[in-house]
Amino acid sequence: MSNYINQKIVPSVIKFSNTKIIKALKDGMMFVLPFLIVGSLFMLLANIPVPAVANAITASGWAAIFNQIYQSSFSLMAIFATVGIAYTYIKNEQIDSPFSGSLAALSAFIMVLPPDIKPKAGQIIPNVISKTWTAGQGMICAIIIGLLAGYIYSFCVKKNWRIKLPAGVPPAVASSFMALIPTGAVLIVAGAICACFTFLAKTSFAELIYSAIQVPLQGVTDSLGGVVIMTIVMSLLWWCGVHGGAICGAILTPILQSNMSANQAILATGKKLTIANGGHIFTQQFWDNYLCMTGAGIVMGLVIYMTFFAKSSTLKELGKLSLFPNIFNINEPVIFGVPIVMNLYLLVPFVLFPTLVGIFSYWLMAIGVLPLFSGVMVPWTTPPIISGFLIGGWRTALWQFVIIALSAIVYWPFIKKYDQVLLQQQQSEE
Repeated sequence: MSNYINQKIVPSVIKFSNTKIIKALKDGMMFVLPFLIVGSLFMLLANIPVPAVANAITASGWAAIFNQIYQSSFSLMAIFATVGIAYTYIKNEQIDSPFSGSLAALSAFIMVLPPDIKPKAGQIIPNVISKTWTAGQGMICAIIIGLLAGYIYSFCVKKNWRIKLPAGVPPAVASSFMALIPTGAVLIVAGAICACFTFLAKTSFAELIYSAIQVPLQGVTDSLGGVVIMTIVMSLLWWCGVHGGAICGAILTPILQSNMSANQAILATGKKLTIANGGHIFTQQFWDNYLCMTGAGIVMGLVIYMTFFAKSSTLKELGKLSLFPNIFNINEPVIFGVPIVMNLYLLVPFVLFPTLVGIFSYWLMAIGVLPLFSGVMVPWTTPPIISGFLIGGWRTALWQFVIIALSAIVYWPFIKKYDQVLLQQQQSEE
């Protein structure tokens, strides 16, 4: 089984994860993360869940400032994604000055957005860029444009379609002229797309992509089946020794962040964040703070056993070294140190437990026992229970505590058996 996985499955997964598109998507989306975390923290400051404190902040006028910081970061996530993905794609192609190409991608993204705002009642407002489309609603469009612009810009440079000036010209001037033709190619293609959808489809490219691709994707992923499939795939990839979080995150992150943005938009209208009002369950916080809590596999229970109850010196020492990092959701020492990779003793709990957590968390949120997540995010290294309280209140924190307790119960018989095997090996060696 191990030979088959190593020879057939792992190489295919690694090959897929190293494709130009996946690498650009995975690394480019990292440009968005700092803005989301900072923006959501200021939103939390503007809406502290203590009425007296919240009222004092609002009366002082600081709530408006905090909300402005939030809007200037969280509501521009599609712009950051476009620039980041195009920049990463061009940089991975070993092309100088990728920043020019990322700006061309930004221009192309703005070009394919709706050119005006159409209120339900009243006159159409032209020449306005709506934050609706620069936030989560335009995320899939941003990914497509970022990848397309990165490819076109790189193609032109590789074909040497550039204007070269004499050696005596200042470098800044020469760089701007060298980027002229690749930038023009990106904008011409974007203009052709804009014209086709305007004249033939009578809509914008972003609106069509949202209705035809993003809404169905959000519906498919934001389901119990989507949670189960992605959790199993991520866990199996990690068990094979491949970074399952990075691969699944490259595919899921844009959708989960869009779901999170849609939830926050519901709150912005003054409605309650409920499923009946269109709220989403499977968001970035669900992935980070339930399915990947204390790392892939939710291994805190495993680490607790190793640290305090293990008999073999190998597991006991590894537990002491892994406990502190695992509190901050870092579990690579456990995955590769125990190891969990290719370890049939631990395959069942490593895959089954996070899947069960996903099922029960989804169900509890669906029936209203656990709250849906708003736009508040915390760094992924925030310890569980603390992170739960910040993003969802006491109920989320309590559920994280229950998950940790269940992790210890589920992992106990499996790690105990493996501990006995290691102890026998240790005694025979001695």
